[in-house]
Amino acid sequence: MALFGLADGISRGIEGAGASLSEAFLDGSLRLGVTGLSRAGKTVFITALVANLLQRGRMPQLKAHAEGRIEAVYLQPQPDVTLPRFDYEGHMAALTGDVPRWPASTRAISELRLSFRIRPSGLFAGWRSPRTLHLDIVDYPGEWLLDLGLLDQSYDAWSEATLTRLAKRPEAADFVARARAEDGALRLDEDCIRALSDAFTAYLAAARDLGRVDVTPGRFLLPGDLAGSPVLTFAPMPKPAMTPRASLWREMERRFEAYKARVVSPFFRDHFAKIDRQIVLMDVLGAIHQGPRAVEDLRRTMAEVLGSFRPGRNTWLTGLFGGKRVERILFAATKADHLHHEQHPALTAITAALLAEAKSRADFSGARTEALSLASLRATVEETVTRDGEVLPAVKGILSATGKPAVMYPGALPSDPARLLAPARGGAEGWLDADYQLMTFAPARLTLKPGEGPPHIRLDRAIDFLIGDRL
Repeated sequence: MALFGLADGISRGIEGAGASLSEAFLDGSLRLGVTGLSRAGKTVFITALVANLLQRGRMPQLKAHAEGRIEAVYLQPQPDVTLPRFDYEGHMAALTGDVPRWPASTRAISELRLSFRIRPSGLFAGWRSPRTLHLDIVDYPGEWLLDLGLLDQSYDAWSEATLTRLAKRPEAADFVARARAEDGALRLDEDCIRALSDAFTAYLAAARDLGRVDVTPGRFLLPGDLAGSPVLTFAPMPKPAMTPRASLWREMERRFEAYKARVVSPFFRDHFAKIDRQIVLMDVLGAIHQGPRAVEDLRRTMAEVLGSFRPGRNTWLTGLFGGKRVERILFAATKADHLHHEQHPALTAITAALLAEAKSRADFSGARTEALSLASLRATVEETVTRDGEVLPAVKGILSATGKPAVMYPGALPSDPARLLAPARGGAEGWLDADYQLMTFAPARLTLKPGEGPPHIRLDRAIDFLIGDRL
């Protein structure tokens, strides 16, 4: 049986390699994973990206388009009929209606296929027919990505690290006190487990509402049909000196391991491990607004996220002997339209500095990683304001809360990222020499010309980095 299993695995690998070779020389396909951490605007990103690829009038930095090699782009039925389709039309209607609104955030995995018909280039271009590239956009919640970091952790290590991190967070005070007070050596009591799990879930919801980026386990807030099951009913707690059978701590450990095996591993195997390119959206401005601790949380979380990927180059042997590797990873700071363009280089530099440690490891393995600041859908126009006799670069938009126009100057980002990252890593309570402010803007009402997608900032550069080599 073992020999048969090995032979079957090799046979399937060869078939997969043959399919990869066929796609390389005939019609090709790429799977682009799109995820985002809290409040990063992932649904808006995918919607605006698809709209601007279908109507490319605002995509001058997409090289294949600038060179006239993209003959057509069109939506097609997705290949995986078991996944929900990303509701592009519904989200686009929300953004372009008479009263524009931001679409609902991602609650589960979904997929959409875009097909490109590309004119060949090079010496023998006139002798070759146009080729097709299928881009499968896989949308999944950022919390699911963070869960991949659990696979290499024991319940003991995860519990202690989580409780230590939460000790400094006011919204976690009730749960941490409850967890520290429990004796895990006592006999299993389902009411006690439920109370701890409920308190932990309440903390996760509060952390998400505050814009925390490290909200995991992710399925606690997006349970689906697992709601109320034991696999989503556990919490971190200190390890007692003795952990007898049927004890509270032992049962928590069992459920934690079941969560990894039954929830996290299938997502990695069925979806994440098949991704070729990946973009991770980050609300860097929101973290800066919250203060040094939020910036340090974001830096640490980004290092863990990049560690979850298997970066490197894909060859047909990769498919034969170990699945795909993520060849290109883009970390994008969203909401660049909340800043005047003069500050965009500083935002990009801060984003790159947040990733510097993890980026070097990915680059060493053969992957290409990049940091970028963008706005998927531009909701503001640029203005100037005068304050204490000084003219400052600002932006103007419609406030989400009131529907009234407002001008915002969020503060000047430092050109040297160390001025933010050093106090963040040092555990500072606040910024010493600056006060960064943010407003929440509603989408502007759009009037689009034929051939134009919605206005954006550097969406064309983002997609050119991610898939431009295959166009």
